[in-house]
Amino acid sequence: MPASPASFILIFLLGQLTGPAASGAQKELVGAVGGSVTFPLTHSQDRIDSVIWFFEGVTLVTIQPTTTDKPDTVIVTKGHNKERVAFSHGNYSLKLSKLSKNDSGAYSVQIHSSSLQEPITQEYGLRVYEHLSKPQITLGLQNNKNGTCVTNLTCFVERGGEDVTYSWKSLGKTSNESHNGSTLPITWMLEEKDMTFICMARNPVSSNSSNPIFARKLCEGVAGDLDFTTCLWISLLLVVLVLVLIILMIWRQRGKESIEEKRVDTHPEILNCYPPSGETSEYDTISNPNTTIPEENSINSLYSTVQIPQKMEKPHSLPTSPDKSTLFIYEKVI
Repeated sequence: MPASPASFILIFLLGQLTGPAASGAQKELVGAVGGSVTFPLTHSQDRIDSVIWFFEGVTLVTIQPTTTDKPDTVIVTKGHNKERVAFSHGNYSLKLSKLSKNDSGAYSVQIHSSSLQEPITQEYGLRVYEHLSKPQITLGLQNNKNGTCVTNLTCFVERGGEDVTYSWKSLGKTSNESHNGSTLPITWMLEEKDMTFICMARNPVSSNSSNPIFARKLCEGVAGDLDFTTCLWISLLLVVLVLVLIILMIWRQRGKESIEEKRVDTHPEILNCYPPSGETSEYDTISNPNTTIPEENSINSLYSTVQIPQKMEKPHSLPTSPDKSTLFIYEKVI
């Protein structure tokens, strides 16, 4: 026979004041943010007067079962939890949905029955985790010597970093290798086959993998650490290049000097190709028909100083003018 309403209220008030007494091993549960979790409840009692769920010692839900087809009486202490709690008739296992980080903590339940001297108690521990973001990788101090790359890779997650375990996979060798821990030591030689490193992060509710990291790209500095023979060839090449540049500069300088000497040698010849301007002026004065007729001695003296250009036509081929004075002067100059 079910308990009366008065006894139900009394049980509820006692639960609010005292909370449950532990009578069983604690069960650990995990949940994801935004997900749900079910607190399993097992019992062998045929007659249950009430079931009380607690969170951190404070009453969360109080249930009074019924023996009829009517729904059980349920009292939720905090109104915002009404849409978050659910349970099936006759089982009373609590399902809590829309989890958040604040739901982590200690839960317990009490089963009251008139056939029991003390209530049956079960305790739970809930941890709510975030889903892991993609792991990031940082490169430690790198030492490149004699074509060998030695460094450390460190893996971490920016969100959901509680209770995270890390592991590594190394792909590319004859047999794939694995390594536990957030830090992976690497030793890779330039002549070896390229390798791929992947970090995997896990927590109790999710897992995620990093982008692959390639050893050849990671250890690009190894290619710069050349051995003695390679350095010697580079040095010789630089010396040859410097010598070629010096020879080109000397050849260019000599070419300039040769051009300047040619210019100096040809300059006087160009000047001798033309008659003095004074002679042409005096010749023009003689051939001017308007010029006053000089004396015979003066004309002979002037003619002795005049130099007729070689390309000028002979006097008898010059055109004659009807002017008599011009003819007279022409005959005297001849």
